[in-house]
Amino acid sequence: MDSKSTKKRDLSKYFLPDIRQARKRIKKADIIKDGFEIPANIINYGEGKTYHIKTFGCQSNLRDTEVMMGMLELIGYEYNEDVNTSDLVLLNTCAVREHAESKVFADIGILDRIKKSNPNFIFGVCGCMAQEEAVVNRILKSNFNVDFIFGTHNVHRILNLLEQVIFEKNLVVEVWSHEGNVIENLPSKRTNNLKGFVNVMYGCDKFCTYCIVPMTRGKIRSRRKEDILDEVHQMISEGYKEVTLIGQNVNSYGIDFDNGENYLFNNLLEDVAKTGIERVRFTTSNPWNFTRSIVDTMKKYPNIMPHIHLPIQSGDETILKKMNRPMKIGDYIDLVDYIRANIPNCSITTDLIVGFPNETKEQFNKTLELYKRIEFDNAFTFIYSKRDGTVAAIIPDEIPLSEKKERLQELNEMVKTFSKKNNEKYVNKVLDVLVDGPSKKDKTVISGYSPQWKVVNFTGSAKSGEIVKVLITSASRFTLNGKMID
Repeated sequence: MDSKSTKKRDLSKYFLPDIRQARKRIKKADIIKDGFEIPANIINYGEGKTYHIKTFGCQSNLRDTEVMMGMLELIGYEYNEDVNTSDLVLLNTCAVREHAESKVFADIGILDRIKKSNPNFIFGVCGCMAQEEAVVNRILKSNFNVDFIFGTHNVHRILNLLEQVIFEKNLVVEVWSHEGNVIENLPSKRTNNLKGFVNVMYGCDKFCTYCIVPMTRGKIRSRRKEDILDEVHQMISEGYKEVTLIGQNVNSYGIDFDNGENYLFNNLLEDVAKTGIERVRFTTSNPWNFTRSIVDTMKKYPNIMPHIHLPIQSGDETILKKMNRPMKIGDYIDLVDYIRANIPNCSITTDLIVGFPNETKEQFNKTLELYKRIEFDNAFTFIYSKRDGTVAAIIPDEIPLSEKKERLQELNEMVKTFSKKNNEKYVNKVLDVLVDGPSKKDKTVISGYSPQWKVVNFTGSAKSGEIVKVLITSASRFTLNGKMID
């Protein structure tokens, strides 16, 4: 493909994202069983060629990457760890924070230089960033030599878009602003042969004021239980030990069904547990509609792992209201207390945003107070990141960045303290550990995960995929350490 650096593109000819259209919700998604096909022109196009996909962001992006890997390998491509020697490279992007976007644009610049020295090299940008108007316009106006851009709703069309790139030798941009249907029966290549993600729903309708996800991922669309359970049974037959049910807000699963079935996430969680898979996890959950029935189901089935990620974002109700997260702190504490009363060994983690526009020191202190009250096992902490297209992006903010960084540091010190305190509770206890394999840092040590989603490094003799008993002998903030016992 010719370099486009000297050309000014006519943006009107591309299928560009539209944030206003993305805000609109469609009434209902259809379930499509035969929405994927291999274009006849490129059935064997990838033979003798390699590809690389660099994935940013959440588990949903990782699962999208596995699906794209499966489709590319159907036409002969083989995976290559080295970007520089690959024939095709995709950046599967995340739009949640500005830092991730900065890293993507740095990578685009690197791939652009590869393209200029090798015209046969193909690279594309997909994922959540591709759903943002400002991002796509920046890519196009900067005249990067990107070959194709597509979004989250048409991942299943990657081979159709690649066909256009190959034969038309022009930039292809296809970003659907309205969410698509639920496409089943897509090929995939899972990146782990023991633990795997299973989508249960797509999209989010919560519209938190700081979050771009409802626009990049669209309206809630739940998969049918039969398709989910079939996928889990297939994974069991292939030797998988653990599944993680994923979605932007899994506890909203089923609320979009309109057939009066009243089949919700707690029902699905129970049915997945009944499949007999050795371990079941789920993420992520909005505490706003996390029901006690989910806790009751977890208590009932020992193969549902005792770990809940429950993002609260702030300990101040005024800030939560401005975030459009109408959660009363007292209700959140009551929910955590109910979890711990019914599942005493459950670990609870959270997300927290520091420096939401005009957050006062007193409001920040309430976040610290909540953390002390809950004593979370761990937390993902962030400085507020402005996202164009969100409501919060237009709020004037007078808090200097230096002050936000100080608050983040103070919060992180508290996170470290309670992470270590919680881990130390497991010393002299025996935990069932699903073995991943040798530790990346020390090949003489074996590594795996406890039911509570704790990293456990231990000595002994165990194979990947085994669930073994480990006596915990010491703990740090990040890991539990121990020895395997008979």
